[in-house]
Amino acid sequence: MTTLYTSDHEWLRIEGDVATIGITDYAQSQLGDVVFVELPKVGRSLKKAEAAAVVESVKAASDVYAPITGDVIEVNEALAAEPALVNSDAGGKAWFFKLKIADKSELGGLMDEAAYAAHTA
Repeated sequence: MTTLYTSDHEWLRIEGDVATIGITDYAQSQLGDVVFVELPKVGRSLKKAEAAAVVESVKAASDVYAPITGDVIEVNEALAAEPALVNSDAGGKAWFFKLKIADKSELGGLMDEAAYAAHTA
């Protein structure tokens, strides 16, 4: 299992040809208390950099982008019921959606943990 990051503060956990996607702890700390999450529909085809989900906090609403191209195969229904999970467990239980990866070569443009840490420093 590999975890990669985008400059837009999404993380991807890669397992085989599936990517689980969420927002980073850094992103949730910038947003503040999350009050609403809108998830993509299962079956939706997403292009890299396309707005896929919305996260709303007491401060702002932000898009969550598809870090790579793929089809949504699962969404985290628990987030719709309990958006505050994003604040308490951004890198774990608060994943947003899973994509079936269309083109693994797109992973090459993403950051590893060290590069992301430097990006947010």
